[in-house]
Amino acid sequence: MELSKIFENNEKWIQSKTQGDPNYFENLAKGQKPDVLYIGCSDSRVTAEDLMGMQPGELFVHRNVANVVNAIDLNAQSVINYAVKYLEVNHVVVCGHYSCGGVKAAMEAKDLGILNPWLRNIRDVYRAHKDELNAISDEQKRYDRLVELNVKEQAINVVKMAAVQRAIRKRGMQIHGWVFDISSGKLIDLKIDFKKVLEDIMEIYRLED
Repeated sequence: MELSKIFENNEKWIQSKTQGDPNYFENLAKGQKPDVLYIGCSDSRVTAEDLMGMQPGELFVHRNVANVVNAIDLNAQSVINYAVKYLEVNHVVVCGHYSCGGVKAAMEAKDLGILNPWLRNIRDVYRAHKDELNAISDEQKRYDRLVELNVKEQAINVVKMAAVQRAIRKRGMQIHGWVFDISSGKLIDLKIDFKKVLEDIMEIYRLED
């Protein structure tokens, strides 16, 4: 693909947005008030706005390899804190996807250099759920289940943050765990009971009165 094509596409996109609303970009420049923070994977096949049918300004997005939320990743922590405390989003979505290369790499016994410490987060999820995962004989199904469990554990990591706990208690912000099925295009709600998750972890992780 020639990069010049990108700029041609940009011009077409501008025309498509302003055709029905000549002031579209002027209004967009006034500020943002997204309702949802989306934490997803960097995979090029998984574009948050497209799969959710959202428009610019409606979704605050953070993406990394395998949708990891790490306590010492200042990038993710800053995004979440800003979205929750200052933008006051009402929903935080952690969205993984089947056929995730990061999750698959974490299942393999390979030295992947600089990726090793990052993938360790997912290997820790495997370790925590190894009895359930090892009982799944079909490799693809085991792989898919680790994708789901990784979403759950990363969403729990979101719940451990003080700003998130405060927003849940004071204004009813909600946490969600979803998976995108690339083979069908469907978004799947894992229906995780985060109210119960919050109750279960409060003894150790409560950070806000």
